[in-house]
Amino acid sequence: MGSGASKNPDSSSHESGEEKEDHGGGGQLYVSLKMENYNIRDDLVPHVYGSVPLIGSWDSSKALPMERESTAMWELSFVVSPNHETLDFKFLLKPKDNNVPCIVEEGTNRQFMGGTLQGVARLAVFKFSQDEILEYRVFIKANRVSPFDLAASWRAYQENLEPSTVRGIPDVSINSVPEGVENGSSTSLDLDLEQYLVPAPQTAAVYAANLAETPKFIKRGGVFSKAEGSSNDTSVSVDRPSPIKEMEIVIPEPPKLFNPPGMVESKSLGTISQLQKQDSHRGMFVDRGVGSPRIVKSASANTLTTSTKPDSGAKNAMPAAAGAVAAAAVADLMLGPKEDMHLAIVLVGLPARGKTFTAAKLTRYLRWLGHDTKHFNVGKYRRLKHGANQSADFFRGDNPEGMEARNEVAALAMDDMTAWMQEGGQVGIFDATNSTSERRNMLMKMAEGKCKIIFLETICNDRQIIERNIRLKVQQSPDYAEESDFEAGYQDFKCRLDNYEKIYEPVNEGSYIKMIDMVSGHGGQIQVNNISGYLPGRIVFFLVNTHLTPRPILLTRHGESRDNVRARIGGDTPLSAKGEIYAKKLANFVEKRLKNERAASIWTSTLQRTIITANNIAGFPKVQWRALDEINAGVFDGMTYEEIKKNMPDEYESRKRDKLRYRYPRGESYLDVIQRLEPVIIELERQRAPVVVVSHQAVLRALYAYFADRPLHEIPHIEMPLHTIIEIQMGVTGVQEKRYKLMD
Repeated sequence: MGSGASKNPDSSSHESGEEKEDHGGGGQLYVSLKMENYNIRDDLVPHVYGSVPLIGSWDSSKALPMERESTAMWELSFVVSPNHETLDFKFLLKPKDNNVPCIVEEGTNRQFMGGTLQGVARLAVFKFSQDEILEYRVFIKANRVSPFDLAASWRAYQENLEPSTVRGIPDVSINSVPEGVENGSSTSLDLDLEQYLVPAPQTAAVYAANLAETPKFIKRGGVFSKAEGSSNDTSVSVDRPSPIKEMEIVIPEPPKLFNPPGMVESKSLGTISQLQKQDSHRGMFVDRGVGSPRIVKSASANTLTTSTKPDSGAKNAMPAAAGAVAAAAVADLMLGPKEDMHLAIVLVGLPARGKTFTAAKLTRYLRWLGHDTKHFNVGKYRRLKHGANQSADFFRGDNPEGMEARNEVAALAMDDMTAWMQEGGQVGIFDATNSTSERRNMLMKMAEGKCKIIFLETICNDRQIIERNIRLKVQQSPDYAEESDFEAGYQDFKCRLDNYEKIYEPVNEGSYIKMIDMVSGHGGQIQVNNISGYLPGRIVFFLVNTHLTPRPILLTRHGESRDNVRARIGGDTPLSAKGEIYAKKLANFVEKRLKNERAASIWTSTLQRTIITANNIAGFPKVQWRALDEINAGVFDGMTYEEIKKNMPDEYESRKRDKLRYRYPRGESYLDVIQRLEPVIIELERQRAPVVVVSHQAVLRALYAYFADRPLHEIPHIEMPLHTIIEIQMGVTGVQEKRYKLMD
């Protein structure tokens, strides 16, 4: 019955004076009195009466009735200050709505002080006559109650709800006008959210360019060489899953492509695949579950072969994906020209227009979808080769040495990107100003026969946004890390910007996407030219819906459900008693955290445990998403993992080997969940107001991985505890995270 902030009740009577001084702002004692007797007297209800601070009267007609907790158990709960006056009380039996008969327990008054019952523990004895005596066992427990419990009880009192649905705290224990508080307002109900903060993974604001790829040919001393690679590559991509290199596609002979008698349904994968009865009889597998043959281009273009080897080391790998992403990749791999298998998104734009932010965001999105993607920032190459303290003169258009140096590092970055693509990479984000037609033509010539280039130009005419970006650039960019005088750095960057503006040439060549005044999220336009294909289309759709408006996104699992208690997966059971408490706490947290955000909304799945969890949140619109439903466990729905291990050990081991790709029989895999969550991600990006997402463990793992830019293979193992709120703060400086643990 304790909350997440509960303390050992035995320690409450031994607190020091210093600790007691803290109680005024740290909560009070939640006390539970219980009586147990199996000899039921339905006509008589246990009551409690006594002194302040509980009743304040020894009049039996004013005694507080206890509530029936079970067939044999009765309970009364109340809240008192940790340093409360000694409470004298007794139990009595009487009808609930009448004062006759009234049987008072035998013996002296009971005394409760400092969270403990004083004296020797004894039964509550009621003497009806010389021959009839009724005995009750007495239990008492005291826990520290958090401000959320008090707030929930107070709102239950104001809204005429049944108090037992909150914590069982009777209304009489709540003063509507505490001493020293005017107009009935109580500062004790002003929740301190910070006390529920718990450590979160490191999400400090990092300059986005620093997270881009480290140059491939760099020595420890910072000098580029194509003869020696770095043995200390600090690229952020080292934690990325390696491409799926075992997938092979070879075109089958048309008459042998489909043979109905040879089709079977895979027990583990729930997919249709063709049996290979003979070497010449080959089949196509398009499922991406565990055990699916990997599709890799063969030396022969006329036969279709499949490989079930775990590591075949093939290039041009399929993405780790399912659904539309996998289908599109298969089509591109089979039908598209070689360069279309690799895509280079080349940023174009003046400094302080949000290019690097856009590049980092797009990289995160494509990685999350399963496309092997890397971010190559030319500024990072420049700083490593020529130093980070170059003045504005270095960027002048009439500075031949500076132009040559900048073209050199751009060429090195392009070489690294195309070399990586030849090793299996799919999408490269090339981040630089690329402000002249000459530079862009150089890049297109280098990409011929290797990758398809799409230019992404960011144009911003809002002087206020540009000014903000300039200041952030001076504050965060490594170019000014050694400049202690902000104003000097600011003026230098303004000069650099002027130099670029003098030579800037808008994009008019090749395939391109122009984002014009899109960063504010209010209006703007997007122009496209010569854009086709599944992936370029998804990129355009994503960019249309992104902006820089700061807003929080709150992620939380539903309160504990009855199936959680029984360790059963799936299902659609209501909340446990503990889960109902969390629903109240969550409502109060959201009311406090978003009190000034009336445009916020609450998103839940269509399963009742999330809907019930969000039911108490008032004042915000609620939206149910089927896409937010828990991962479909198929035939295992309602089972425990121990039962699965015992009854279907092969399936249990398959899931254990690869939780990301494993598909429950007639159910889903994590890759399937990611695909159905893409519309949710797009809408979260489009929203300009806060959103509270109440969903399930697997779904929230996938959503959190997107915002935290976690590799796909980590998603099934991300910790997503119950009764904890993860706050994702989105804005121009990137994504930052806070965690609030409301209860255990």
